[in-house]
Amino acid sequence: MTDHDEGVSTLAKQGGITFVGNVVKGVLGFAIVMLMTRFVSPSVYGLFVLATSVILFTQVFANLGLPLAIDYFVPQYLDAGERGKAKGVIVQVTATVLVTSSLVALALALSTARIGAFFQEPAMRIALLLLSVTIPMLAIYKVLLTSYYSIKKLQYRVIMRDLVRPIVRFAVTAGLLLAGFGLLGLIAGYVIGLFVAITVGTAVFVYKAWDLLTADIELVAPGPLVRYSVPLAMTSVVFVLMGQVDYFLLGYFLSSDDVGIYRVGYMLGSGLMIIFNSLSPVFKPLIAETREDTALVEQRFQVMARWIVGITLPYAIVLSLGASSYLAVLYTPQYAAANVVVVLLAGAFLFNVTFGGPDGTLLQGLGYSRMVFANTLVLFGANLLVSMTLIPIVGIEGAAIGSATALFLVGALTLGEVYHLDGIHPFTRDFAKVVGAGVPATIAGAPIVLFVDSDLVIVATLPIVVIVVFVLSLIATDAFTDEDAQMVAEFSPTLQKWLPASLLNR
Repeated sequence: MTDHDEGVSTLAKQGGITFVGNVVKGVLGFAIVMLMTRFVSPSVYGLFVLATSVILFTQVFANLGLPLAIDYFVPQYLDAGERGKAKGVIVQVTATVLVTSSLVALALALSTARIGAFFQEPAMRIALLLLSVTIPMLAIYKVLLTSYYSIKKLQYRVIMRDLVRPIVRFAVTAGLLLAGFGLLGLIAGYVIGLFVAITVGTAVFVYKAWDLLTADIELVAPGPLVRYSVPLAMTSVVFVLMGQVDYFLLGYFLSSDDVGIYRVGYMLGSGLMIIFNSLSPVFKPLIAETREDTALVEQRFQVMARWIVGITLPYAIVLSLGASSYLAVLYTPQYAAANVVVVLLAGAFLFNVTFGGPDGTLLQGLGYSRMVFANTLVLFGANLLVSMTLIPIVGIEGAAIGSATALFLVGALTLGEVYHLDGIHPFTRDFAKVVGAGVPATIAGAPIVLFVDSDLVIVATLPIVVIVVFVLSLIATDAFTDEDAQMVAEFSPTLQKWLPASLLNR
């Protein structure tokens, strides 16, 4: 194999690191929710979800989108050898978000009574008051994450985000729930986990990026930072609101029980984001640093799209076929009511993440921040209108239909926009082979769900059957490419030995 794109190697190395971290984080995240659903009622869990949704929405106003400028400008300055300017971007963004986030936290603390009255949940006043301290913490947390992205050292992010935070949160939450603290235990676990993660993450970043942090600082003009960040700030506002609007509408039209059940279904369905979330942090800087080379950008887009759909599609098939069984086993039987939610969201997320993701990572890397904002408005508007219309009629399924509609729509928009602007698309014969492998995998998995009565047996056997048939289909159609061999070699030389000899000898 010759003339390999080193960006593919970087994507594989850093994507592999973040994938491991995302798996650990996902397992711990599911464990935390399983813990919560067994120790508190759906209404208490739903109240906690509502409160944290308000926090996550509010904190977007606190950072003004500025952390997103770090992993756009810093890679460019580092590539040009201007380390002082790279440091300047990080310092300027950090100082700004500390001030703005503190002011937003104060404003929220003064508004808790009104918010509790709006949702007709008096206990939200105390929950929001306690959680308001996390707004500046979340701003610094975001700065640290994008700083890791910008230097392509995502193993440090894994330590902070995927190991320390969920482990500490799980331990604290479990201890307090066992002690009978209920809602306060959920809140304390959330706050303490975040605080410890920031402390460890800051220490690791200072140690590992010491050369960058000790460079002579050179402040950069705020204009480019603001012009790039403001559209993305508005995008983040709409995007986060889109992610939380389902909970807000369910809390307004229905009850906190429905919020809790929908949240479990949404979390299971959105698990398809794991591969996209593993590759996108390094994909954006790789696109940003070569955005003038359209052919290279298209090649990287095609490689990423194939890998995302190749790993995500079997997971989507398993979830779609066995949603009720997974909800009943992982949580409790009462959460099986969210099975339609899981099926709808699994299909929508699969389509969306394959073609750039809900946050427009590809468009961000190409510098089209205003277009990302416009797409996010479409995302939010479609979700809001459909959900508001259907939730009073069909309940939590109406919220799922709203989210799925928006995700499909924005995925299609992104495809059309990048093709119109740069002539870029992910569709190749090799891509079609990967998608086609899902057909026999679905046919093989369906009888298990139809003819097996035990949820435990379905949970244990369905993924094995689907994945084995999917992989055999890939082998039968010779779906592996040179880039696959290159990426597999970066993940693991042992896995490389399992690739067909014809591919290795190309």
